Amino acid sequence: MAFEFNDLPLGLLALLVFFSRVLDVSIGTIRMIATVQGRIVMAFVLGIFEVTIWLIVIATVVNTVLERPWLLLFYALGYSTGNVVGIVLERKLALGHAILRIITGTHAQEILDALIEADYRVTRFEGEGVRGPVSELYVVCERKRLAPALKRVQAIDPDVFYLCETPNRVRRYRGQMAIMPQNWRSLLKRK
Repeated sequence: MAFEFNDLPLGLLALLVFFSRVLDVSIGTIRMIATVQGRIVMAFVLGIFEVTIWLIVIATVVNTVLERPWLLLFYALGYSTGNVVGIVLERKLALGHAILRIITGTHAQEILDALIEADYRVTRFEGEGVRGPVSELYVVCERKRLAPALKRVQAIDPDVFYLCETPNRVRRYRGQMAIMPQNWRSLLKRK
């Protein structure tokens, strides 16, 4: 006697569809971010799991939709919840790197010293703002270290102006990080 999902009670089947959908959409969200970041192996493996779960769930829902239309609601709720769960998971994982640009007119040296003391790589640029001279502190770090860096900066200057960016690629050079060029010719020149 073969096991059939359709033989399960409606409540149990609805929960199974919901949680399976949450799982596969969460995996899909993380897979998309891994794809954008160029993490080929991670995207490949996550894609296999995502599609396998999706095929099982969609086959179950399509085969029973006429007898159990409520499954469509749980399918849709699982999809929406999976998007949220995937985003929250990705934020917790904090894959990749971040660029933090700090622009200050008065506390540049204090912020620079605090970040260097915490083992961040910082480059300082001098410039001219609307109200006079300013310093830009340029930090490339792992995304996991971005929030602690901001906490240190805001402890020194609560009104500091900063912006965060996501680089496409980062490469380490003798312990330093450098942003990789992103045009097609640079890919051909890599050894």
